[in-house]
Amino acid sequence: MKRPIFILLLLISFILAGISQYYFDNTLGLALLSAAELKTPSAIITSNFVYTFNVPGKLVESGQMDYSSSPYWWLNSGAYLHIVDGVGKTIDGNLSIIDKWRLIYSSSNPVDTDNGYHPQNIFRLLTRSKWGNFKQEAYFKINKDNLSKSPNRDASNGLLLFNRYQDGNNLYYVGTRVDGAAVIKKKQNGTYHTIAYKKIFPGIYNRDTNPNLLPKNVWIGLRSESQNNADGSVAIKLFMDKGKTGTWTLVLEAKDTGSKYGVSPIVKEGYAGIRTDFMDVSFDDYKAIPF
Repeated sequence: MKRPIFILLLLISFILAGISQYYFDNTLGLALLSAAELKTPSAIITSNFVYTFNVPGKLVESGQMDYSSSPYWWLNSGAYLHIVDGVGKTIDGNLSIIDKWRLIYSSSNPVDTDNGYHPQNIFRLLTRSKWGNFKQEAYFKINKDNLSKSPNRDASNGLLLFNRYQDGNNLYYVGTRVDGAAVIKKKQNGTYHTIAYKKIFPGIYNRDTNPNLLPKNVWIGLRSESQNNADGSVAIKLFMDKGKTGTWTLVLEAKDTGSKYGVSPIVKEGYAGIRTDFMDVSFDDYKAIPF
């Protein structure tokens, strides 16, 4: 009987230590946020932005862009971006029960993150530079699905690129969905509008029996292009390079005139970046190039 009691007491002590560390870090963080010298200035990028994930490190999520430790990136959601062996990665697998971010997410969003163990289910990585008329590309490799019970794990999840991100409620995003489709979508004033949609991978999506039609352990390149037109509309294109061959194929294109998709096109420059949903994913060879 002594051994189970000892193990239980040891586990409780670890949990309490983690909670104490969480509150210490959180309190310290709030105090330090008022210190301007801890802000990291964003890098000034006047031409092409190329990021190859070749310097090992870890980017930690921050509540505001100004407090990101990277001059290039802001991890808005997902807890950690790991850079190892020449690629970027979401968290792989479960966080430790006493990890600070496990505790934070278990309180703030337990449903989507499986009680905080999988913050990577809602991974959002943004550039700290703004882009208007430009092309953006990155390679993604799905390492594992996270079959969360969250009602937000559905056919619309996928591998996506942000375009003209004004804030969390106003942006374009393009990419591939777990139901095997390519999509161009706009979120305006918090409402989603599907501008274009086309099936490109075979199979029939089913949340329980066939939850992801995108190939695993294969590099999938996504390239978006967004450009303002003279008539005030915005042209958006999506290209793909399956297998990292260097050959890009146009898979979807659309024009946002504003008459069908919200109030008006998003013509102002905005942030770019990467979104993935309910998966463990690797990233490589990110580029943003202005027209």
